[in-house]
Formats: sequence, C-alpha cells, structure tokens
Amino acid sequence: MAATILVVEDEPAIQELISYNLELAGHQALKAQNAEQALEIVRTALPDLVLLDWMLPGMSGIEFARKLRSDKRTQAVPVIMLTARAEERDKLQGLETGADDYLTKPFSPRELIARVKAVLRRRAPQATDDAVEVSGLKLDPSSHRVSGNGAALSLGPTEFRLLHFLMTHAERVYSRTQLLDQVWGDHVFVEERTVDVHIRRLRKALEPTSHDRLIQTVRSAGYRFSASA
Repeated sequence: MAATILVVEDEPAIQELISYNLELAGHQALKAQNAEQALEIVRTALPDLVLLDWMLPGMSGIEFARKLRSDKRTQAVPVIMLTARAEERDKLQGLETGADDYLTKPFSPRELIARVKAVLRRRAPQATDDAVEVSGLKLDPSSHRVSGNGAALSLGPTEFRLLHFLMTHAERVYSRTQLLDQVWGDHVFVEERTVDVHIRRLRKALEPTSHDRLIQTVRSAGYRFSASA
C-alpha cells in the first residue's frame, strides 16, 4: 500500500530527486523546504514517515525531530535523517534524538527506497505491500484480497484498511480515537461510533470462515486483534 512520506529538504534538486523516486516506488510524497513548513503539514495530516534533512534553514532537523518525539500525536511517526554529516558522534546524536535510521549524503535512490521500506516494515507495517497471515486469515495489500482458510472474503475499502491495521498490530488494544487516527486519518472528523459500525461490518464479512472471533472487544478500552481468541 502507498505510504504518505513527508520530505523535509531545503535543496530543491535533492527534494525533487527524492520525491520522484518515492512516487516511482508507489508512495505519495509531501514536500517542505524547512521545518516550519513541515510542522504546518504535520498539523493537517500525519505522514506515515518523515525523511528529514539535518541542516535546514531556521529550525534544524534535530530540533524538528525533538518536536515530533515530544508530542503524543506525532511521537510514533518514523523518521529517517538525511545528512552530509558522517561522523559517528553525529549519527549517534541523530539516533538519540529519536531518528529510526540515518542516511548519509550522497546516497543512491535504490538505497533510499530500501531504507524506507525497512523502516515502514518495522514501524508502520500497515503502510507496506507485505501480505500478512494470522490463523488462516490472509490479507494481501498488493492484490487487495482477503481469504480465510483459502476461501475468498469480500470486504469494503474501509473494512479492508481496518483489518490490515489490526492484523499488523495484533495483540494490542486500540481505542476508537486511535483507530480513527490510524485508519481514517487524524484530519478526518467523524464520530467515534463510526468505528463500531465498521467493526460490525468487518466481523460480518469474516463470519463465513469464523475469523470474526479474532476481533475482540475490550470493555472500556477499544478493540484488539488476537490470534489466541
């Protein structure tokens, strides 16, 4: 599945090269030339990942990364630092600030895409095209197909995204608000009870193969996908 990736880079040629290769790999690229622009973009909608240049005019990339990590809303957004600073102490500072990876300029587009894929797989698996299978229930993002014990199951687009997120974050409890942010997007304003409606639809779609039991309601907390159900 396409990931939304924020590219924070003040050199236009490098920004365009990165954005072009991200889009070639199937992702959506958002662009900011400084940290202040990036903050405005993040306030509107959360990206799946941030590619962040260290040396920016005004607020530095390190300061921006600290802001992301100090805010509960953005602290889980993965960050890859891009910089010409190759000293070990610089890398350590970037990683200690909360960066998930560190890429030294110049880098090849192939290496960049590989690093992006690795970080997404680790930190935001719902934004990848990797198939996921739990207890005979299989979801393939690339073909947009779901099957239970080999039998095809029919899901609506919202139920598909909801199931994908729950399957890639199994055994964790998510509140309705968290599911709205992660599946619908935190810039979409809908009632929390909307989640309940789509959970019911999802369970009904999974009933033919009895996989509806994997989606558990946790009283006063939210919902959990559990293979041990």
